[in-house]
Amino acid sequence: MAPIPTGRWRKLGQVFAGPAGADASLLTHAALPVAVPLEGDLVRVFFSGRDAANRSAVGTVLIRLGEVPRVEDQPAAPVLLPGGVGAFDDAGVGIGCVVPGGDADRLYYMGWNVGGSVPWRNAIGVAFGDARSGRFERAFAGPVLDRNVMDPYSLSYPWVLQLGPGDWRMWYGTHLTWGAAIADMSHAIRHASSVDGLSWHPATALALPPEGDEVATVRPTVRPMTGGGYEMHYAARGADTPYRIGRAVSVDGHRWVRAGGGLAPDQGGWEAGATTYPCVFEQGGRRWLLYNGANYGGTGFGLAVWEE
Repeated sequence: MAPIPTGRWRKLGQVFAGPAGADASLLTHAALPVAVPLEGDLVRVFFSGRDAANRSAVGTVLIRLGEVPRVEDQPAAPVLLPGGVGAFDDAGVGIGCVVPGGDADRLYYMGWNVGGSVPWRNAIGVAFGDARSGRFERAFAGPVLDRNVMDPYSLSYPWVLQLGPGDWRMWYGTHLTWGAAIADMSHAIRHASSVDGLSWHPATALALPPEGDEVATVRPTVRPMTGGGYEMHYAARGADTPYRIGRAVSVDGHRWVRAGGGLAPDQGGWEAGATTYPCVFEQGGRRWLLYNGANYGGTGFGLAVWEE
């Protein structure tokens, strides 16, 4: 495996406070930001906002990178709405990642589905479209990865890489237990493989389970490292502690070792004690980190830059 990059994240502040409410499907929140680099210092950022009924839809903004990053454009129309009544995503769509493709780009997402004896039972879907223009349409009415013998309860935010022809990888969240209280819950990150990015085969072993007093590890963002191996940023929380961004490395993408280089939260300001839902990307020869603060994206998203 290549040497682990050393350095730290330097925060550049809140970039986007949330949607302006011009569309009823995007009234509040800008959770789970995902970057698609464009030309120069422009980046299209996809995010999940909420309507008055708390259902999430995917929206987009254009931002310009720099020491003082700023929003250049905020289209009012949503990119992807919740599915039809009874579908796996009829209660909302939480974006996971965007994968570039030859014929079409792919937007992988978590579909929210309200449960009965439990609050939700979620699955993973995919939409096809053009990331540059911010237009996507769901590919299927059903999920590409649902509950199964390895993941019996609920799935969460996927991160997908196409490493080569017939070599697709996914890292996603999976519920291990439900409980009456948050302390009784357990949620981990698992790895899956596919030959086409549509039919997925989950690994038996967990990739990154909770440790110590953690109850959840969620929303992985994974990149191959120059020279071999993989780097993951993720969010972890305890029963009584908010999310905080961590970092891990792996030789093969299956077995992960935690490393330094996460992002600690500020107690005040827009972060309000939490850093969560990371997205790491490269542009202009630099590494950047989009992330949320408190209230699951209720205060918008911010940006940090990696410094050696």
